[in-house]
Amino acid sequence: MRRQFIGTIAIAAVIFFTAGAGYQLRAQQAPQPSAAATPRAAQPSVQQPVQSTAPGKQTSPKSPARPARVGGHPNLNGIWQALNSANWNLEAHSVTGLSRFWQLGAIASIPAGKSMIRGGGTIPYTPEALKQRDENRAKWPESDNEAKCYMLGIPRYTYHDIPFQISQGDVDIQMIYPFAAGNRFLHMRDNDHQRDPVDSWMGRSNGHWEGDVLVVVTTDLLPDTMLDRTGNFHSNELKVTERFKPIDSTHIQYEATLDDPKTYTKPWTIEMPLYRLIDENAQAFEHKCVPFADMLLYHDLIGDKEKP
Repeated sequence: MRRQFIGTIAIAAVIFFTAGAGYQLRAQQAPQPSAAATPRAAQPSVQQPVQSTAPGKQTSPKSPARPARVGGHPNLNGIWQALNSANWNLEAHSVTGLSRFWQLGAIASIPAGKSMIRGGGTIPYTPEALKQRDENRAKWPESDNEAKCYMLGIPRYTYHDIPFQISQGDVDIQMIYPFAAGNRFLHMRDNDHQRDPVDSWMGRSNGHWEGDVLVVVTTDLLPDTMLDRTGNFHSNELKVTERFKPIDSTHIQYEATLDDPKTYTKPWTIEMPLYRLIDENAQAFEHKCVPFADMLLYHDLIGDKEKP
C-alpha cells in the first residue's frame, strides 16, 4: 500500500513537470507583436541618421528647395559668372601674348574670343575716340584701372573674371563684386530714381522690372573706367541700360546697351549668358588687390626694390 502511494506521487510529479515545460516552449514560439502593432504612444519619436552606402558615413540633409520667385519676381539670388574672354577684349580677337611679361611664358598669353557685340563687328567709335582707344591700348597696363586696383564700373564688373553675387530682397537688390571691394545698390523704387550730384566709379543704378526682366539704367560714371584690357573706353556721358533676363534657375541672358554720344557714333549692345554657381556653399571671396598695385602707382617713390 505504501509503495502504491509513493508511485502515484511520482507519476503526478512527472505529468506536472512535462506540462510546465510545454507551456514555456509554446510561449517562446508564440509570435511577438510587431512595431506597427505597438501603440503609437509607446514608440519613441527619434529620427535616426540616414546611412550612406559607404560604411561609417552619413548622408547630409538636403538643402531647402530654392524658391522660384522673390517678392513676386524671378529669384536672381546667387553667385554668377560670365564664361568668356570679354574682360580681355569685347571685340573679336585671336590668341596673342604679352611680350612685356615674357618671363611668365604661356601664362601671359591672351585667349582668343568672339565678339560680345550684338551682330558681331566692332565698337562704333568716333574718329577722335578711336585714336584715344589706340593710345590706351599702347599704354596698357598702366592705362587700365583694373591694374591700379580701382573699381571696374559698369558693365565691366559683370563679365570680369571673378564671379559676383546678387542679393535680392522683396524690393531692393544689391550686387557685390569681390575685385577692389566693388558693390552697387539698385534703386528699385520709382520715387528714388534720380541722378547723383557727382560722378563715381560705380555711378548710380536705377532699376525696375519689365515682366520677368530686370532692367537697370546706370549713369554718372567716371570716365576712368575701361571696358576691358585692350583700351576700350567711354566718357562721363555714358548711359548703360542692362537687361537681366532669366533663362532658368541657373542661367541669365545678359545684355547691356551703351549710349555715349561723346565717344560713339551710335548706341551699341553687348550680350552674353551668365551662369550661376551651383557648388555647395558657393561664395564670393573678397579680392583685396591694393598691395599688388603699389609698385605700379608709386614706383617713383618706392623705386625698383621689390617689396618683401
